[in-house]
Amino acid sequence: MEYLLDIIIFVAFIVSVVSVGMFKSRHEKSSEDYFLAGRGLTWWLIGISLIAANISAEQFVGMSGQAADYLGIAIASYEWMAAITLVVVGIFFLPYFLRAGIFTIPEFLEHRYNHWARLIMAVFMMVILIGVSLSAVIYAGALAMSDLLTLFGFKITLTTCCWIMGIMAALYVTFGGLKACAWADLIQGSALIVGGAVIMWFALEKMGQTPVAELATFSGAGATGLSDAASGMEKLLTLNRDKLHMVLPRNDLNIPWTALVVGLWIPNFYYWGLNQYITQRVLGSASLREGQKGIVFAAALKLLIPFIIVFPGIMAFNLFSKDMSDFAAKDPKMIKANAEVLAKYDAEKANSASLTMFVFDKGWEQNNPDKAKELSAYNKTIQSRASAAGKEPEKQSLIGYKTDSALGLLIGKLIPKGKGILGFVLAAMLGAIVSSLAAVLNAASTIFTMDIYGKYLNRKASQSVLVLVGRICVAVFVVIGCVVSPKLADPRFGGIFKYIQEFQGYVSPGILAVFVFGLLNRRAPGISGVVALLLNPVLYFAIAQFAPQIAFLDRMAICFFVVLVVMTLIGIIKPLPQPVVFATNARINVETSRPAVGFGILVIIATVALYILFW
Repeated sequence: MEYLLDIIIFVAFIVSVVSVGMFKSRHEKSSEDYFLAGRGLTWWLIGISLIAANISAEQFVGMSGQAADYLGIAIASYEWMAAITLVVVGIFFLPYFLRAGIFTIPEFLEHRYNHWARLIMAVFMMVILIGVSLSAVIYAGALAMSDLLTLFGFKITLTTCCWIMGIMAALYVTFGGLKACAWADLIQGSALIVGGAVIMWFALEKMGQTPVAELATFSGAGATGLSDAASGMEKLLTLNRDKLHMVLPRNDLNIPWTALVVGLWIPNFYYWGLNQYITQRVLGSASLREGQKGIVFAAALKLLIPFIIVFPGIMAFNLFSKDMSDFAAKDPKMIKANAEVLAKYDAEKANSASLTMFVFDKGWEQNNPDKAKELSAYNKTIQSRASAAGKEPEKQSLIGYKTDSALGLLIGKLIPKGKGILGFVLAAMLGAIVSSLAAVLNAASTIFTMDIYGKYLNRKASQSVLVLVGRICVAVFVVIGCVVSPKLADPRFGGIFKYIQEFQGYVSPGILAVFVFGLLNRRAPGISGVVALLLNPVLYFAIAQFAPQIAFLDRMAICFFVVLVVMTLIGIIKPLPQPVVFATNARINVETSRPAVGFGILVIIATVALYILFW
């Protein structure tokens, strides 16, 4: 059997992950044991677990897909800026959280503001974790795995794949909680880094073997003077000069340069410092020293991620753009979305007041050359009209490449079969997906159990009841996620990665503003936190409706600063007679790790150097 060794390695990997997770967590009895691993996680477990919880199919599929698109290495800002964010979180945020002895991030808001702020944040995070994070991770993973498993001859539908992965994650999370996640992540996190490096290696090898004339560029321009004998790295750097820049124009709808100044920091600080499914690992640390060393270790690993995800995505376009175009031309949902955009064009072109441009990529242009010329002429008219009016034109996109197929193409066409390598790479991909699912399920069950059930529904619940409720939550949430996730196949969501980031904007700027303001200003009343949390989603929605040309990252920045201003005004109008004093409830050592601080500074310097190199 051609794939026998691949199948053996694939199955053995999955069995080992589930077995190790369940074995290491077999004695979890109390809520602290189940939800926070008994507050005993060491730095190396924390660091690897943070990466495993973070890197999943939305990175391998979504981020590599956007790298294959026009964004190129600019999408790496989500990773490299995260390195700086992690260091700041470890030094400045973490001490407050561990001293307070909290189970959840919303719980801290009760210390600073009031129980209403805690409840509102808990509800918001439940919605985001289940409706956005969980469903997106399941969908992205199922999209990748259903395609990749066909390499073994298994034809599994997207929906079936969603249920398989969801049940796998729920199995060991239900049994062992956070400790099961952490130990399973140790295997899965290590494997995903190695698996990504393997894909990078084979992609570079293929680039080196392929004649320059057969390598596509996103701009359509060739590379004069580049020899067919050039190495894969030389071809990568030369053919993709236009995609190897971190800075994009001000009017870019994904990552404008303004986002690097403010907007991108908001989802980064929210995600790494205030998002329960990430911070839960650090809340379970054995001490502040262990937590800080684990965070800095994760920050150093974040610098490597673009080299094993973004660069392979860029090369996928060079190597397989024709396949991406063919996939787009046959995808019913993409055909429908493009038809809707063209229908809007037909309705708008006779409107002399219209300020809508209809942009398209090279793949769509190649498949629709006559219509592309017509739209190009029309767009010039709209651009002139918008300039005369002093306004920014709205943009509607026609999609000609299914760039989310980048990962599947790389693995399916480059990884050798029957030698065990394919089995390992697929297992690493599945492990990355399952670890992120497990993290989300564990976090959502913790928030519901501790912030809602134990706080409002059953204040006298015993430890065993709390653990039971947490386990029931895992089962209920995975069912919801598996039902919702297939609906994300609609291309109007703009890709998995963008879907996650954009929808988190409804809560992340407000939550970050509430925490930053609450730590810096101790005299503002509790109502200020409540108003801020409720104001942000309303404001974010209003901007999206009335100024759609503003990139979602810039929307986040606007919301963040408006919320801060409102909180400041409330604090001025009705200050507390005495500043809030945070109680210390920690039962662990909360002494700062000086080595972690020093190494964290080195990580920041390395990150700045990478930005200078690819500016």
